[in-house]
Amino acid sequence: MLSGQPFQNVMVINIFIAALWHFISFYLCVFINTSFFDADKKMYRPKKWERGGKFYSDTMKINSWKDLLPQHIGKNGFSKDHLNELSIEYIDEFIMETCRGEWNHTLNCTISILLMIINDLFTGIIFSAMIFIGNIPFAIIQRYNRFRLQRLKRTLLRKAEIKKGNS
Repeated sequence: MLSGQPFQNVMVINIFIAALWHFISFYLCVFINTSFFDADKKMYRPKKWERGGKFYSDTMKINSWKDLLPQHIGKNGFSKDHLNELSIEYIDEFIMETCRGEWNHTLNCTISILLMIINDLFTGIIFSAMIFIGNIPFAIIQRYNRFRLQRLKRTLLRKAEIKKGNS
């Protein structure tokens, strides 16, 4: 579709399409009901190969690079930089935000399908690679953080049960 077009036109069209899609997916992400981002849904649940997050820490060495990437402070200014409190409600909100972030970055990658269709193979691969490089690390961080938050939540619930049993 875009083959035969001047290189500058191809660049501008691809960048416009990708930017528009990122805006649309962000808009959807912000306005979709939070129940869609339930960590118990199949798409957010741990996969066996992730080994409870150990795949990310041991194989991908995520702790050496995750803090180098910028973060977006999402809806209502919810900062994911650090825990502001240790209540179950706060942890649940944080877990939901990791699902929202993962969904958004994964959805962003789907524009690669269109870019592969409208471009010649080489250009489609280049633009798709840039989209994936700009989104997959963030989706991975969200999954990894969700594993950590879910462990923290289980620990807090266990401590609350022990405390309740001792009362």
